[in-house]
Amino acid sequence: MINYFNEDLKFNLKNKRIISRWLRNIVSKRGLSIGQLNYIFCSDSYLLDINKRFLGHDYYTDVITFDYSSDFELQYGVNSVSGDIYISIDTVRCNAEIYKEFFENELHRVMIHGLLHLLGFDDMTQEPQNEMRAQEDKALCCLSSLLSDI
Repeated sequence: MINYFNEDLKFNLKNKRIISRWLRNIVSKRGLSIGQLNYIFCSDSYLLDINKRFLGHDYYTDVITFDYSSDFELQYGVNSVSGDIYISIDTVRCNAEIYKEFFENELHRVMIHGLLHLLGFDDMTQEPQNEMRAQEDKALCCLSSLLSDI
């Protein structure tokens, strides 16, 4: 199940059904299913508080992912991906301007970035960052083709 929540701001994700299908496709291509996947859209200040409280980091970021896959697997015995993906709409909007990208495109990149973390991808050093970026690009092409069908 994929859920979309707003924490401390009003935000309406466009094309939820198509995006949910896209996310399920990405996960199923890796032989997994989605257990409980929550996207939580929030402000910079809300995500900064999460970053400080749970990760001990005192800086802004666009996305934070909490992986609950092993908990879900233990409870339901299913090989699945579960977690909470917090996304700062403020930072996504700012990054879209900086990178001269459409807001929705930047948001989709951040959404898949969080999911890739749940799928085991890392971005702590240059080589894994490059691989993660390649996976993001590949996934975004899939979404683009789904969106062009509407």
